[in-house]
Amino acid sequence: MKFRIFSLLTLCMTVCSFLTAFGQRLPVILLPELATLHFLSPEPIQYVDISSKTIAGDLPLKNVLRIKRVTDSISKGELFAEALSSDVVVTITGETFMAQYRIAYSPAQPGREFVTQVEVLPQDMKPLQLNAGILSQGQLEKLATTLFFKKNESGIASAKAFDIYGNVNHLATFGNYLFLDLSFTNRSNLNYDTDQVRFKIEDEKRNKASTVQSIELKPEFVLFNHVNFRRNYRNVFVFKRFSYPGHKVFRIEMNEKQISGRVIGLKLKYKELLEADTL
Repeated sequence: MKFRIFSLLTLCMTVCSFLTAFGQRLPVILLPELATLHFLSPEPIQYVDISSKTIAGDLPLKNVLRIKRVTDSISKGELFAEALSSDVVVTITGETFMAQYRIAYSPAQPGREFVTQVEVLPQDMKPLQLNAGILSQGQLEKLATTLFFKKNESGIASAKAFDIYGNVNHLATFGNYLFLDLSFTNRSNLNYDTDQVRFKIEDEKRNKASTVQSIELKPEFVLFNHVNFRRNYRNVFVFKRFSYPGHKVFRIEMNEKQISGRVIGLKLKYKELLEADTL
């Protein structure tokens, strides 16, 4: 019995020593009672955990975490005593990483400066294995911008309707993503008031006597939000990589708002997706 108790105590001391050593490796940030601290994340923050009620936090922006010590609680004395006796661990989780920081109490002193902004740096990030192969919105934006500034290609796919010319400038892949660079040129005298740009996988040959089977795809990321244009429109759409049978095509369709309702469509065969460049 004594041996079992001794073994249990030894195990507890080992675990506590491991947790203490782990905690000491976390970046330490001093936070006075009346100060406000902002964490700046390179990605939209998905989840936050604060290990103690002595600190409150919120997300004023999608990539900014704001924290401060609690000073107006009913149990202010208890919270203040807890703040003095222990550090607080703040966990910040983005789309592809997790970062942790130790927040230590430090009494305010006249003339002493404290850190008020902390940038979440790569050395503080731990990659999330669950998101292996998944790019953040910031990473997708950088890759799409790179493709946008490349010289246009010709011969991938083009179409014309109502004096509007559509062209697939680039097809490129990166990891599990497909990047589609589109442009439209309006040579008519009317502005093109776009309703939406749609993407579908459907049968290449349409039989009027049968129902057309169509699967609509939604982009994971779009470089620009504006779609209305007078003369020229160009944008990059990003999809998770996909495949489809050889008898089907990937149809790109730009629809104008009513009453005019002009529609222009482009088609991509699967062979063209297979020949896409690599970013």
